[in-house]
Amino acid sequence: MDINFTLISQAIAFSTFIWFTVKFVWPPLLRAIEERQKTIADGLAAGERGKHELELASQRSSEILKEAKQQASDIIHQAEKRAAEMVEEAKHTAKAEGERIITGAKAEIEHEVFSAKEMLRQHTAELAVAGASKILRKEVDAKAHAELLASIEDDLK
Repeated sequence: MDINFTLISQAIAFSTFIWFTVKFVWPPLLRAIEERQKTIADGLAAGERGKHELELASQRSSEILKEAKQQASDIIHQAEKRAAEMVEEAKHTAKAEGERIITGAKAEIEHEVFSAKEMLRQHTAELAVAGASKILRKEVDAKAHAELLASIEDDLK
């Protein structure tokens, strides 16, 4: 056989093989490669979007946390202020109640002192009348008079 014929037949076979590969094998391979590239690109883009959304979520959560801490601080401050107001109000109420009780007690004491003085006056007057009547019934004698005064003195004790 001739080398030229073999070379030409191999060239024709190779050309046919290339044409068949380009026409029937190559397009599905390219489509698969392009689909794979698209899938990879979409996955990378989704990863980047996810990373960006994670950063945004992290920023939002830190802002929400700061707001929550601020609100908690405000609530605590208001509670402390209200507690101080309640303590002051209770002090004023207790002081007013104490003054009212003291005023009532003083009035009661004054009434009791007045009643005791009146009773003492009445008792003293009765004793004086009793002493005078005893003195008038007896004769005027120094010794008897001294004994009578001693007995009145004992009555007063």
